[in-house]
Amino acid sequence: MEAGIVGLPNVGKSTLFNALTAAGALAANYPFATIEPNVGVVSIPDPRLPLIASFITSQKIIPAALRLVDIAGIVKGASQGEGLGNQFLSHIREVDAILHVVRCFEKAPGGEDVTHVEGTVDPLRDISTIETELILADLQTVEGALPKAERAAKSKDPEAIVRLAVLQKVYPILAEGKPARAVTVDKPEDKAAMKALGLISAKRVLYIANVGEDDLLGKGPLAMKVREHAKAEGMQVVPVCAKIESELSELGEDDRREMLESIGLNEPALHSVARAAYALLGLQSYYTAGPKEVRAWTVPVGATAPQAAGVIHTDFERGFIRAEIFSVDDLVKHKSEKAIKEAGRMRVEGKGYVMQDGDVCHFLFNV
Repeated sequence: MEAGIVGLPNVGKSTLFNALTAAGALAANYPFATIEPNVGVVSIPDPRLPLIASFITSQKIIPAALRLVDIAGIVKGASQGEGLGNQFLSHIREVDAILHVVRCFEKAPGGEDVTHVEGTVDPLRDISTIETELILADLQTVEGALPKAERAAKSKDPEAIVRLAVLQKVYPILAEGKPARAVTVDKPEDKAAMKALGLISAKRVLYIANVGEDDLLGKGPLAMKVREHAKAEGMQVVPVCAKIESELSELGEDDRREMLESIGLNEPALHSVARAAYALLGLQSYYTAGPKEVRAWTVPVGATAPQAAGVIHTDFERGFIRAEIFSVDDLVKHKSEKAIKEAGRMRVEGKGYVMQDGDVCHFLFNV
């Protein structure tokens, strides 16, 4: 699973990406500075990991991770190829969700001017510019696919009929200037057909309000516009000062804690971004714990125990017998796995068990 960071040029997108991934030198402050998408891996902050490790002695702790793609700044006309737009849009098509960075400050931290590609700062206009380009790109995709789908449906093939019906449902929505995610599809076959279309505007969006140092909580008028827009869409907003987060990412733990205290934050805002992106993708964590490592593993919400085992190794899924599972709360209460078993809190689950966020597991398998 991976998320793509998008936004207009010079909104702080690459600064944010580098802070999230500690990827090194920041990209130059020019439109199209990032031609090929940078790919990084972001650890998901999880206080349950050190808690587990405090009761189960282990050599190392390995958090869950999320792949993040920094996609070059999109400009008006990208769907028509402006600014290498087609290439950039194809990169967005490949990700599972979108992190949309929106500029919500007039002057950059420190007071210097950062030229906005449109000349003025207007977050709702910027959101509309990006969304319009994504909708137009999808409209081209659907217009191109409809004639082929109509021909295929004449064969009475069930999949072809479903695909045509979904295309016919999504076309008028896109033509009205609305994103494909506004289309309601309930049947499993319709959902599968919708996913197969690979429409960009069907992806869920997390808005990242890049705020100034004087509005770290994102309560200022510019950030509030983004919050109201996201609420109307049923999406989330995370306020971030990309410049501060960049500085924090370069500090050691003690200095970082001191800086956070000085600006009144409990943790870097990027922790909230990582967790929100994880949730946006419909992901959750379960844990394994032993002498070698305490580790968080990533599974989609709704995954079964065999599917979760398969994340570790395909043999675990293929030869799955059962899972022994306990909760982090049980570990805190009883202090050890032995005590958890003695208290009758170690559950034995079979193939039909649906994993819960925070399960601590041992898988038994035979191949």
